[in-house]
Amino acid sequence: MPSGYDTVGYSSVSDRGEAGNICVVLVRPYGWDGVLLEVDDPAAWFRALWAARERGELVCEEIVPAARTVLLRGVQGRPCWQDWTPAAGEAATARRLDVPVHWDGPDYAAVAAAWRAEPADVLKGTGFTVAFCGFAPGFGYLTGLPEQRWLPRLASPRTRVPAGSVALAGPYAGIYPRSSPGGWQLVGRTGLDLFVLDRDPPALLTPGTLVRFTDA
Repeated sequence: MPSGYDTVGYSSVSDRGEAGNICVVLVRPYGWDGVLLEVDDPAAWFRALWAARERGELVCEEIVPAARTVLLRGVQGRPCWQDWTPAAGEAATARRLDVPVHWDGPDYAAVAAAWRAEPADVLKGTGFTVAFCGFAPGFGYLTGLPEQRWLPRLASPRTRVPAGSVALAGPYAGIYPRSSPGGWQLVGRTGLDLFVLDRDPPALLTPGTLVRFTDA
């Protein structure tokens, strides 16, 4: 277990970033050598912690973001989390990816009616970040939609969603990397190969990546 942590204790960090935003993190021990951070912005924290590891300031084996947390495994020492709160300019150095889309999904009209706007225009005008990955290899959960654009899942999931489908559910956008069942609302499709096993890295959508949808 990282030095300074016990099996029931935790600590908290509160800091004001360069842009005046309050950065809050609850630090919990996780297993023998892990730390679980409950944070306000997992994608931003992931980028900040990854950069700290690249600079040699943070020593750990894995950094795994999720919806509300970032898990660090194999942590050495007792890191000073205040030193790595996300900075306003860090997104400028993040990896960027344009995703060309054919806007012909079966739920396009329903989403347009719910939004009272063209989904293509809304999504092309929104900056997305891969917050974390899950569900299937290569599936990234993209954040960035304002709350008024959040949508429910379908009442009855489809038994088959084609690979490359651009989908919406709750606060997230996503792209199905392979054919699978799914209950998200489908507004388009892309021809990008999102997961190729012999590519480095195999997943095209990795945590921290900034995504922009474009017309195919």
